[in-house]
Amino acid sequence: MTKIEFNTLVLRQASSLRSYALHFTHDADDANDLVQDTMLKAITYYNKFKEGTNLKGWLYTIMKNTFINNYRRFVKMSTFVTKSDEISSPNLVFSSTKNQGEAKFVMDDIKRALDRLPSDYYVPFTMYFEGHKYHEIADHLTIPIGTVKTRIHVARKLLKKGLKAYDNGVAKPVYAEM
Repeated sequence: MTKIEFNTLVLRQASSLRSYALHFTHDADDANDLVQDTMLKAITYYNKFKEGTNLKGWLYTIMKNTFINNYRRFVKMSTFVTKSDEISSPNLVFSSTKNQGEAKFVMDDIKRALDRLPSDYYVPFTMYFEGHKYHEIADHLTIPIGTVKTRIHVARKLLKKGLKAYDNGVAKPVYAEM
């Protein structure tokens, strides 16, 4: 069998290889990569194939072994462990866990500040925050656009005042002393 005939036979198996690869990867892109790797190895090592044997079985074996080797390589790379008495600063980031407690407190405070807004300010502000345009808010509430802009501005001021505890202490520029 010539190499061209062999390549043609291998290419005809692509669809069955793809469904077999999905069995391993459970992801279409990873399955396509696995099929590609398998076909590349089969075509590269076509001289190892014994004519008259089961080509599909041979390809499936190549695919299974390729998947197992890639999986082992992935596990080995992702289980890198630092073995020293002291953990260096760059590795400290990976060893510590993130605590979402502070973020929850902040979000609760923001929600409370929003809930304290009068509905005349709450509705236009939340609509604007969700991405609505001024004219859409004005149409929805049947009020002029200028009123919408004013209410959003006042809502921001009220929220800023209600969340003053989170002011980061950065000095604001003073343009004119009165």
